[in-house]
This record gives sequence, structure tokens and C-alpha cells, in this order.
Amino acid sequence: METDDLKTQRYEKIERLKELGAQPYARIYDRTHECSDIVENWEKLAKNEESVSAAGRLITIRNMGKASFADMVDGSGRVQVYFKKNKLPEGKYDIFKLLDIGDIIGVKGQVFKTRTGEITIFVEDFSLLTKSLRELPEKFHGLRDVEIRYRQRYVDLIANREVKKLFETRMKIIRHIRNFLADRDFLEVETPMMQSKPGGAAARPFTTHHNALDMDLYMRVAPELYLKRLAVGGFERIFEINRNFRNEGVSTKHNPEFTMLELYQAYADYNDMMDITEALVADTVQAVHGTLKITYQDQELDFTPPWTRIKWFDAFREIGGVDISVSVTKDELLGICEEKNISMDTSLNMGQIIDKLFGLTVEEKLVQPTFVYDYPTEISPLARQHDDAPELTERFELFVSAFEVANAFTELTDPTEQMRRFEHQQELRDAGDEEAHEIDHDFIRALQYGLPPTGGLGIGIDRLVMLLTDSPTIRDVIFFPLLRPEK
Repeated sequence: METDDLKTQRYEKIERLKELGAQPYARIYDRTHECSDIVENWEKLAKNEESVSAAGRLITIRNMGKASFADMVDGSGRVQVYFKKNKLPEGKYDIFKLLDIGDIIGVKGQVFKTRTGEITIFVEDFSLLTKSLRELPEKFHGLRDVEIRYRQRYVDLIANREVKKLFETRMKIIRHIRNFLADRDFLEVETPMMQSKPGGAAARPFTTHHNALDMDLYMRVAPELYLKRLAVGGFERIFEINRNFRNEGVSTKHNPEFTMLELYQAYADYNDMMDITEALVADTVQAVHGTLKITYQDQELDFTPPWTRIKWFDAFREIGGVDISVSVTKDELLGICEEKNISMDTSLNMGQIIDKLFGLTVEEKLVQPTFVYDYPTEISPLARQHDDAPELTERFELFVSAFEVANAFTELTDPTEQMRRFEHQQELRDAGDEEAHEIDHDFIRALQYGLPPTGGLGIGIDRLVMLLTDSPTIRDVIFFPLLRPEK
């Protein structure tokens, strides 16, 4: 992005600035107005001849001999600044001529409007606050190199104002979700990031080691089992928004470190979770866009309730064109894959095959918000079975624009049945499925004390933000996505 010569020039400028009495790295600056305040209230400020003090980064400099214009941005926006040699303190214009695009300055002066209609600060004095040693990309015409954008997000945020707005929207979405749940008497809690046993989701964990205790630990794949422990302890409405870690591949929809919302409500079931999911997401869409109809990647999405609800096996038949029942065998599934020219690893277990087949035949066709419910027990080890159909569980997933956004179920509260499920998972794990659950004996002990009837819900925050900011990849909505080290 810059040559060694440019860096050398800027280091030389620092020495010259010091000789002129300037401090290249200031400690503090007292500002009275943000740039947006000045632009919005310029008439009042100009009429009262009120002096303003603002600070920000220089993004353009236009030298005209003994006078110069520049554009300055702060966290709120942009304002033009005007420097005139004979209106500045003695020697200050010499300091100004040593400034570069990217430098952070503080200015004091009065506001006026130029003949071309530009709101401007007539600078009476200024201070260099931080000297930039690197040149901004393409002289601030924008940073387009995707690799640099993700790896050097700090440059991306400087060069692309729309990226900063995207992340501001992300924070607003999370704040709105918190307020939505708080208004419904949900209490925000925190559970361990490092766990002695990974659980709560079918995923391969990251492993670490605690030296003092000489024990292996796992970065959590989900907070579920600890949140349920809190529900056992009497917290009837709780939620957590925090990070999960899964040692899996990277794609447009997956990052090994991601943000999830999980909530639990006592004396509720998966029907209640569908209702709260619908209300929460629709309310958030309305808050961000002012409408329930938005466009994502050139597709119009309508979040107006009620959303489509369809049973898992019905979705397989009606949407995926695959007519199967709960009694389907592994060989029959592999035969279906062969008929549809779907490559399938024959070493996968029954649950893995049926889950992958669903993704390839049904999921990619679920564009509008759709609840798919009543999943097989085989692939739902933590969900309550239907009383009249034990081969099915009271579980649903929400799909939008062909990817999963939420997963929820009526929680399994029977410790004996949960232990049986764990033992089956352990058998799968022993057979080579690294994503299968281990047996968590302490969680079984917690269930033995009694978990009330409970509904649980997980929503992928990153994927929700993707939808609401029209972002094609999860890397666009994570400040610092995982990348290989620079060469």
C-alpha cells in the first residue's frame, strides 16, 4: 500500500514537526462539537458567531498557496475545514504544510458556508493529535482488496464509510435484541467459555490446556448445557449473547468463532419458541429497516408474520422431492442420493447422511422465512420427543434465504432418556463421529434435581446481521474474521 520512501518521508516529517514545536502524538484534546453537529446546526453557530472545537482524521487536503481546504471526518461524519496563513498563529501554517492525509487533528474556529454551499470551519488554530505513518489506500478513494479489508479491518473502516455504518447497524441489532428480551423479563447471564466437556451442539471443539490445574479444556461449542443448569437452579427466563467456537471449515456462512443468542423460558415449549422467534426477528427487521419487506442479495424477503410452518418430513417430500419416513434405512438413503446424483460419503452415519441430504434438497429452496419442525430424534439428542411419536422431537429450525438462522426445541427434561441419548452419541463418537456429544455426567446430575418444562432457542447473530445488511458473506459482518497468517 505504500513504498519505503513514503514511510521514510513521514518519519522525517515527524522530526521537522518536533523542531517546529508540534507534538506528533498528543495526550488529549477538548472538543465541543462533533462534525455532524456542526453540519446540522451550522446556521445557529454562524449566526451566533460561536467558536467550535472539533477533531478528526484528514481525508483530503487541497493546497492553494497561502490558503488550503481539507476534509475531516470523525465518528459522526465529515466537515470541511479552511486554513488561511495570515489567520493562524505565527508558524502554524508551516506545521499545516507538513500534514498528510490520514493525520488526526483538532481545530478551533467559526462556522460558515462557502459560495459552493459547503459547511466549513474557518480555522483560527489547530493541533496535530496523531501523525499517520502509512498512506491511506488509493488516496481515500476506497479500499476494495478483500484480503486487505478483512485482514486490516482498521484500514477498511477508515477507507470505507459504509463498512463502519454496517458495523454500527450490527451493534444496534444486538442492542435491540437485548432490549426486546429485557422488556419480556428475560435476564442476561454469562456462562463459561472454557468447559471441561464440550456439549450443546454437534460440533468439533477447540482444545486448550490449563497449566496450573494440568487439565485439558474445550472452547465452548454452545452455552446450552450451562444455561439449562441455571434453569434447574430457578432462573426461569434467561438469555446469553456471546461467542461460540467450532473447529470447522470456513465458508460464506461459517466462521470458527461466531456470536449466538441462546434463551430459555420455563414452562414453555417449541411452539412458544416459534412465537418469540417470529416476534423478535420481525421486530428487529422493522427497527432496522422501517419495513418488514427487505431485499437480500436481489431477493425480496417478507418478514410479515405469520411465517410458513412445515413439518420436517413434509418439507422433504413437498420441497425436496424426497419421499421418506422415519423407518428409512441407510441403504435407502444412499440409494436416493445416487438417484439424485448427490455424492455422499458412505462412511457417514445415518444422522449425518439424512442431515446432509436435507441441506442439499430442501434447505437451498427455503427463501422466505420458514419454520421446519418435528425433526427426527436421531439428529436431535437434546430435544424432547413427542409423547405420541417418540421417533420425532419437538424441534424446529428457522430458514431464510436458504440458510439456517435459528434452532430451537422443547427441552428434554428426563435424565434417564437424556443419558440414553448421550450413550448413543458416545457410540457414534467411538465410531469416528468427532462432532457427537460426550457424556456429561454433571449435566445428568443437574437434570436429576429437576428441570421444569422448558423451551430453548438459539439464533445466529452473524447470520441475522448478514440478512439485515445485505451482506453476502459472514466475513463482512465480523470485525476480524479468521484468516491464515500473512506470508
